[in-house]
Amino acid sequence: MKQFVIAGLGNPGPQYQWTRHNAGFLFLDCLAHLENLSITKKAFSGISGEWRHADNRITLLKPETFMNLSGRSVMQALQFFKLPTSNLLVVHDDLDLPFGTVRLKLGGGHGGHNGLRSIMEQLGKADFIRLRIGVGRAVHGDTVNYVLGTIPPDQMERVADVLGGGVTMLKSFFEHGLPKTMSLYNNRNFLEG
Repeated sequence: MKQFVIAGLGNPGPQYQWTRHNAGFLFLDCLAHLENLSITKKAFSGISGEWRHADNRITLLKPETFMNLSGRSVMQALQFFKLPTSNLLVVHDDLDLPFGTVRLKLGGGHGGHNGLRSIMEQLGKADFIRLRIGVGRAVHGDTVNYVLGTIPPDQMERVADVLGGGVTMLKSFFEHGLPKTMSLYNNRNFLEG
């Protein structure tokens, strides 16, 4: 049985719950709902839960360090389980992808995402898998206000479709591996399903 850590990135507190930047938290909430899991245990400067899927033992982690210090929480979990960065999957919002798209990717830069930046600084590496949830870009105005802004009502109606699509991709990753899952899903838009 292989061990993995899935870190969903976000900010703790009710004022952040439905913001674009909390896509990682919202994703883990969706996964917990669909798989009947509990993510409530205090651990690794966050809250965690456990999921078993396709002969993998997976720790689900929501860092409660605030986004800019996410790496501290992720590092604690990896050190506790003595896991390499290749057994880490980070779920985060992505400005470069339109709303409705979810993509898997191995490695890469942080693209200005402070949560990813913190993880890369802590780990000294970037060779972890990312599940990127598209939130689109602000047409005008400040990026910070955009990502910390509440998801608009027209998108809220479809968020469950998008996150559910991401869960399907995650299961495929554990069942069929990264290359096959990327080829099956990376060009899909879950709003067109």
